[in-house]
Amino acid sequence: MTALDGLLVADFSRVLAGPYATMLLADLGAEVVKVERPGAGDDTRHWGPPYAPGGEATYYLAVNRNKRSIALDLRDEADLEVARALAARADVVVDNFKPGTMERLGLGHETLRALNPGLVSCSVTGFGSGEGAALPGYDLIAQAVGGLMSVTGEPGGEGTKAGVAVVDVITGLHAALGILAALRHRDRTGEGQHVEVSLLSSVLSALANHSSAYAAAGVVPRAMGNRHPSVVPYEVFQAADRPIVIAAGNDRQFVALCEVLERPDLAGDAGYATNAGRVAARDRLVDELNKALAARTADEWFELLTAAGVPCGPINDLAAAFALAGELGLEPKVEIDGVGQVANPIRLGVTPPAYRLPPPALGQDGDWVRGILGG
Repeated sequence: MTALDGLLVADFSRVLAGPYATMLLADLGAEVVKVERPGAGDDTRHWGPPYAPGGEATYYLAVNRNKRSIALDLRDEADLEVARALAARADVVVDNFKPGTMERLGLGHETLRALNPGLVSCSVTGFGSGEGAALPGYDLIAQAVGGLMSVTGEPGGEGTKAGVAVVDVITGLHAALGILAALRHRDRTGEGQHVEVSLLSSVLSALANHSSAYAAAGVVPRAMGNRHPSVVPYEVFQAADRPIVIAAGNDRQFVALCEVLERPDLAGDAGYATNAGRVAARDRLVDELNKALAARTADEWFELLTAAGVPCGPINDLAAAFALAGELGLEPKVEIDGVGQVANPIRLGVTPPAYRLPPPALGQDGDWVRGILGG
């Protein structure tokens, strides 16, 4: 048994934010029907290299498992009627079209609610459905205008994007959470509702302490490279052979760090006794720590510091990261019909995620979908 058994999701989204949200629902047991353009499908089917051994773009494979695919031309009235029937039958409808598109197609929430009062619909937008409705919803744009790039990269630089489309992923998480909250409300009342999430609102929320610095104190944070604006030592250091990250988030951890480094003088320095003092003297302290760290390799320090309760770790590539997760028993990778997939990170004791279907070929489930609709 899975947590969302019996839930039908009509997924009109494509690329990353929407498909990531619906894959999370699918992993938890929902039956997700992916509606795609005939002959082309989701844009990410063509976003390669890299490609998996079967020829599919790995980008598409990343967020589309446990789904069924039907190819429908929403400009064709017969296909549009199938889409409307699917949406009216569904528990959840997800889209990331430009605001107003679903309404124009007869698939808007108010239209569908007349047929299905318990429907939960979710719209993923770039910049909301108001004044920002016409703005293109691309992750890179959201990272730029949403402030993320201004706090990422080296001081004085042009701004740097994160190495993954992190705003899309965060927005997908918000979408899935909003859908689950709306379903909980429906369970109590029988009433559906419309959920809306945007890339811009999501990135502002995800900037967390940076956004709080502005909202609560009027402080505009700037890029600091790998440094933390409020905690020291909490950055990248240089060991004898390669870099290592150390994140001593409190006074106890700082004292333990100094003991392992055989620098009790640093722990005893009144200027470093509090985090505020360490932040004020950051450059001088970091220089002393780097001198001490040059005595051993990153792996040696990782072992010694971890044993002493000091949070730290080497900068792994993805191969090493997957290996570490495997060593720790986190089982980071699964295979579905020979297709390698990243495991769902949610662990549930009674209703765990299930891996039922590999990412579908374009339109492969058209007959199945029409069958459940009685057509």
